[in-house]
Amino acid sequence: MLSVITLVTFEVIILIMSVVIHEVAHGVAAFWQGDLTAKYAGRLTLNPFKHLDLYGSFIVPLIMIWTVGISFGWAKPVPYNPYNLRNQKTGPALVGIAGPISNIIIAIIFGLAARFLAVNYMSKVDIVTNLFNMNFENLVISVSGSFSAIFFLIFSMIALINILLAFFNLIPIPPLDGSKLLFAILPISTRTQIVMEQMGFVFLLLFIFVFSNFLGVFLSFVRSAFFYYIVGV
Repeated sequence: MLSVITLVTFEVIILIMSVVIHEVAHGVAAFWQGDLTAKYAGRLTLNPFKHLDLYGSFIVPLIMIWTVGISFGWAKPVPYNPYNLRNQKTGPALVGIAGPISNIIIAIIFGLAARFLAVNYMSKVDIVTNLFNMNFENLVISVSGSFSAIFFLIFSMIALINILLAFFNLIPIPPLDGSKLLFAILPISTRTQIVMEQMGFVFLLLFIFVFSNFLGVFLSFVRSAFFYYIVGV
């Protein structure tokens, strides 16, 4: 029988594999453009032990689950050398966007899989509602006794975590992937880029602090947009 502890464990495992795929996607994008740094570092692998970060892959996700109900974290960044890329103007942007794109693809695949599971519509609504409200106790009750409902919950959780990872990483603040797109699109000088990268963590903390209250608004948007059209709920 599914328990809250089991559900939390599933959520952490899903997050770990999602951030691993995200990082490997960066390495693969760099590899396709001529940079072999990630390959030589042994990071073009889905083996999670090659990518895990104690703080970002375990401690932060558990704190996030027990405080706000959503698992969030990161893996060790896959190394790459931008000077080895064939196109040094757009190359870093392609490497940067590869991670979020991998998460969006995962979300779509598992969202569609959840859509076609043999679970009645009202049960799906109940599960998704409790998932977005981060109510683990009610989720356990909602899927009790139904393997199809359990798989629907797991698939929906995979979709939600990957959508959150994708959109968070697209924020145009260093060191997030969105900053690579920003530098490729706008005529920002190298000096300014260096300053932004040095101050990026401070800007990111300020952004999270200012916009943390809008998490519920963002989740409502995700449900009304992605979950309605992809998952069908």
